[in-house]
Amino acid sequence: MAIPDFVLAIRKKIGHDPLWLSGTTAVIVDAGRILLVRRAEDGEWSPVTGVVDPGEEPADTAVREAMEEAGVLIEAERLASIGVTDPIVYENGDHSQYVDHTFRCRYVSGEPRVSDDETTDVRWFPLDAMPEMEPHYRDRIRAALAESGPAEFSGGRSSGPG
Repeated sequence: MAIPDFVLAIRKKIGHDPLWLSGTTAVIVDAGRILLVRRAEDGEWSPVTGVVDPGEEPADTAVREAMEEAGVLIEAERLASIGVTDPIVYENGDHSQYVDHTFRCRYVSGEPRVSDDETTDVRWFPLDAMPEMEPHYRDRIRAALAESGPAEFSGGRSSGPG
């Protein structure tokens, strides 16, 4: 995962100490299918995820990340869930923890493609034939697939910002 410039600036001051960040998960759906990306860092499939920039609305982050990671334009329709991840220790020794905002998103346009170094594959999957994923991603997808309703608040923790 590329480290945002603002995080690099903070890391210069705090080193590897724990850093609390906001993240988003964009569950992108269209006509009975879901858009997933294969993450370069671990080879796992997941929805589009990313770190919220300072002053950025989390829904705007979902839209930005979908374009950056998958080359598609989306619209964030509703907040589906919010929760806190387990603490993460990255390979470089950085410690982080995230509050994740998961959005149900509607595909608008664009041909899905690998658009940055964070993903190695991007593709549509039928909702009933998704690849294996970490349980926390499955939970976020389940919450986003509901057509309406209040956002879910996770009582437990899960891994990753995305």
